[in-house]
Amino acid sequence: MSPQITTAVRAELAPTGKLRVGINLQNFLLVNSNPTGGEPFGIVVDLARELARLSGLALELVPFATAGKLADAAGLGVWDVAFLAAEPLRAEQIAFTPAYLEIEATYLVPAGSPIRSLAEVDRTGVRIAAAAKSAYDLYLSRTLKHASLVRTQGIDASYDVFVADGLEALAGLKPRLVADAAKLPGSRILAGRFTAVQQAIGTPIGRDAGAAYLREFAAHAKTSGLVAQAIARHGIRGVTVAP
Repeated sequence: MSPQITTAVRAELAPTGKLRVGINLQNFLLVNSNPTGGEPFGIVVDLARELARLSGLALELVPFATAGKLADAAGLGVWDVAFLAAEPLRAEQIAFTPAYLEIEATYLVPAGSPIRSLAEVDRTGVRIAAAAKSAYDLYLSRTLKHASLVRTQGIDASYDVFVADGLEALAGLKPRLVADAAKLPGSRILAGRFTAVQQAIGTPIGRDAGAAYLREFAAHAKTSGLVAQAIARHGIRGVTVAP
């Protein structure tokens, strides 16, 4: 059953009269810029449109270049709903739903690397390239004990630094690393995952009615097949509907 909209929910999700949805253009698995200059498209856009339809609100997409910039804008009043990976640091400002989709994150290592497993990455002297403020960067910032992170502005830059500076590992979402490995002869993607990025829906902290409605919508999107259908429609590999 789809969630029921109330006056209180509308007031919190659309204080300007429009449902302003923040999207992260860096995550090409979920959203892409339109090459013709039109509206962005992808799994997230499909879900945002359905959210607007069910709530009876006009949709306004608010694009951001990176996940970090989207999260940092939580208290600026520029978006009311965001499709973004849930992370403890972000949850200080954003009320997240349970995940609707998961994406595995792992490492790419260069040709000739002695690193054979995930467990061998977190060692002294190992330098890991990562896009700053990405969900996997935030996760590694909390969990790494010995290896060091080399943060860059954006995913493309993390690959460039990994190659140019001869770093020991590149952290990233597995589907993107597959593409990176194809460009770098002899490189290897390590088996397994160090985390599964939990893609969720959020609203600024303090909007309790709106947050409750979004939790119901996220559950509806999974159980109704909406998320699975969007994945299939856009032909995205390497992502799965969250449990």
